[in-house]
Amino acid sequence: MKLKLLAALLALAVTPAAAQQRSVSPTARPKLVIVISVDQFSADLFAEYRGLYTGGMRRLAQGVVFPAGYQSHAATETCPGHSTILTGDRPARTGIIANNWYDQGAARADKYVYCSEDERVPGSTSEHYTVSDLHLRVPTLGDLMQRADPRSRVVAVAGKDRAAVMMGGHNPTQRWYWGGRSFVSDRAGAREPGPVTQANNRIATALTRPRDAMALPDACQSRDRAIAVPGRATPVGTGRFARGENDRGAFRASPDFDREILTVAEGMRDEMRLGEGPATDLLIIGLSATDYIGHGFGTRGTEMCIQQLAMDRILGDFLQDLDREGVDYAVVLTADHGGIDLPERSAETGAPTAARTDPALNATRMGQELGRRLRLQGPVLLGDGPFGDMWIDRGLPARARARVLAEAVRAYRAHPQVQTVFTRAELAATPSPSGPPETWSLIQRARASFDPERSGDFYVVLKPRITPIADASRGSVATHGSIWDYDRRVPILFWRRGMTGFEQPLSVETVDIMPSLAGLIGLPLAPGSVDGRCLDLLAGPPTSCPN
Repeated sequence: MKLKLLAALLALAVTPAAAQQRSVSPTARPKLVIVISVDQFSADLFAEYRGLYTGGMRRLAQGVVFPAGYQSHAATETCPGHSTILTGDRPARTGIIANNWYDQGAARADKYVYCSEDERVPGSTSEHYTVSDLHLRVPTLGDLMQRADPRSRVVAVAGKDRAAVMMGGHNPTQRWYWGGRSFVSDRAGAREPGPVTQANNRIATALTRPRDAMALPDACQSRDRAIAVPGRATPVGTGRFARGENDRGAFRASPDFDREILTVAEGMRDEMRLGEGPATDLLIIGLSATDYIGHGFGTRGTEMCIQQLAMDRILGDFLQDLDREGVDYAVVLTADHGGIDLPERSAETGAPTAARTDPALNATRMGQELGRRLRLQGPVLLGDGPFGDMWIDRGLPARARARVLAEAVRAYRAHPQVQTVFTRAELAATPSPSGPPETWSLIQRARASFDPERSGDFYVVLKPRITPIADASRGSVATHGSIWDYDRRVPILFWRRGMTGFEQPLSVETVDIMPSLAGLIGLPLAPGSVDGRCLDLLAGPPTSCPN
């Protein structure tokens, strides 16, 4: 696909005041690249709210728009998705196959490994971990920028450590993320910058008092309908983000969270004068509230409507502040994965097949049943719920393991909520996929997430619209992570002042973002060094694109 928009995107225009002071070559490289990931911002959400945006999202939607971007792999979770955005590689290459996986050879007792931890740290567990980039096997754009020119600065600010780590890479200049009570860093000896201190103080003060419910915009009135969720005392669909004192969970699942993340990012840009140095700088922002709201309330209620309009406003404020500074910047916005609404509302609005999973599909429950049938002791099966990677207990004899695999595959395939099951041997024998991601078979999607060292002994695929949350009485009511396109499709938006906007309806992948940005800033990449391809609209000299 040839888009031929290099000149349009590289034609730089600055704020009127700055334009009077200097002129810039239309082929000039931007001094600041801003990469924004909105957690759980599906292509469906973008399409639904696009006509209602009036601020930052509207501006970005006037640039180069790919409404059919793909997190093309099967494991559509936060960590794998973020690992694709600035590496140019799919999870099979980044090594980030999921948010968590089982490493039965790990030295510690807890074999459940978190994607952004260093499990070698004495006394750590998957819940009480040391944040680390250890498991990311490839460099990010920021890593390569700093290798090419050590004067480049890379700053990551996010609502989740895994977003900051997977996009920030192995050696960012600064990396800050929400640690549950405040913004923290994993960088050894990191001095807390003023914007982080100010945000932490501001949040601590705000949490000492209740927060009133937010006003319901007129555009959200039609979504104001309570949806009962089995087992929950209160419905969803009518929330306004009111919260009590010290309710950090409610703060995190609200527009206030994204505002603070962007405020920290903006403050870091100002304090470090990013985009004003001798080399191109990279500012990475992970907005996480949309994901927490999607999990807690679903994607189709007033809660998500308020969030989408608020996100649009705060992004508009952020970009306007950059304009006033006269910074020469380019922006890309995308997401780590999509999402689907809670099944109770989906079933009422035309999706009768939407349902919650049968608890019997949970790996622990299935392992217990298989152990009873086969007269085996031990956990038998290890897995993170009712779908995705499953591991067979290595403590079992080899013959018993073979029996477990055969019986587990048979049992899962026979269940009416299961679409299919792929064994490790089947995935290993499947070539890495290529071509338009919407045409990939299910096994090709799973292959894009397969790592021979970390992936399970078999992979379970649930049928469409089966939500892998059996009990929503506590915590999440909706989620993501499936192999289906509602979880794979995300928008990809490029914007630069003065560019000629247009929309490309054909599919691209999030792995195309990194090589495209490399082309924009003139950073050479060796052919075949990444899975993604350099889109022509961002391409620099031909030698800098790994197409």
